[in-house]
Amino acid sequence: MRTKLSKRGQISIPSKIRKQLSLGPNTTVEWVVEGGAAKLIPIPDDPIKAFRGSGKKGLVSKLLKERRRDRQLEDGR
Repeated sequence: MRTKLSKRGQISIPSKIRKQLSLGPNTTVEWVVEGGAAKLIPIPDDPIKAFRGSGKKGLVSKLLKERRRDRQLEDGR
């Protein structure tokens, strides 16, 4: 998709892209320039809330299972 830069240096983000990225009014974005290209990165209103739950599921149960196994090996079972 292509858009043109206005005389005031503004661009319009196509509707399809806004929907894919869940961009709405007052959404904060960060611009990053890499290798001659500009990237637009949406910044969540609450970064902590957005990060919560992003880890792999079951890590605690996996750790507990490993510790039980290690304890059994140490006890000679």
